[in-house]
Amino acid sequence: MSAQDPPPATWRYCGDQLKRWRTRAGVSREELGAAAKYAPDTIKSMEQGVRMPTPQLLDVADVLLRAEGLLSAAKDFLRREKFPARAQDFMGRESEARTRWSYETVLVPGLLQTERYARGLIGNHSPPLDEETVEARVAARMERQEILYRRPLVALSFIVYEAALRGPHVDREQLLQVVKLGRLCNVSVQVLPFARAIPAALLGPVVLLETWDHERLAFGEGQFDSRLTADPDLVSNTTERLSMIRMEALGGAESAGFIERMADGI
Repeated sequence: MSAQDPPPATWRYCGDQLKRWRTRAGVSREELGAAAKYAPDTIKSMEQGVRMPTPQLLDVADVLLRAEGLLSAAKDFLRREKFPARAQDFMGRESEARTRWSYETVLVPGLLQTERYARGLIGNHSPPLDEETVEARVAARMERQEILYRRPLVALSFIVYEAALRGPHVDREQLLQVVKLGRLCNVSVQVLPFARAIPAALLGPVVLLETWDHERLAFGEGQFDSRLTADPDLVSNTTERLSMIRMEALGGAESAGFIERMADGI
């Protein structure tokens, strides 16, 4: 979990309950830590919800604090979050989409990423993520790609700035993956070359969604914050910006040729 992401509510609630049971039983953090083989500071971080209370701790605490199964039962409700907190709302709405249009400036879009590329990005997160979180997020990113093949088909349009295709983690496999997915009947991939960039293309990535209920949403992601909105004015402005960028981007066949030539040069 990133230092910028708030701990999941389930972690905080479970930690609070653990602290209440421990205090009620008159057991110190040192005593609970010794029984569960954790340092007192680790017990403290779990009680505060900063770290996920582990199944081992909950089982030991349940017996030591005489919780009669109430603490052990929490194991079924604890899990590592698949996505950063700031992106969870968007991921939920993306799963409801009938159409999805996006523009990406510096990274290959997540739905087009290979597992190797995704792991390279997520594994080099700053501040660092623990190994379990990295694996959970890589797996979640791969699971998201189910939208490419879902029935009924979802219309997907990707515009990718040339800089994203020349990033440090982009290899031949990743470039050819973009070309391959761009050939799916419901997927459009367009490249915006450096030479054709316009000011509207330099304002950062953006996504437009339309759900099966015809609700339209815009999503923008920055370095420190993300925003998902259904505000009609913001959605309209985002649509206009995407349309301007699309007019400058290469067509589908030209884009495929552009990417294939890049791959041949690696």
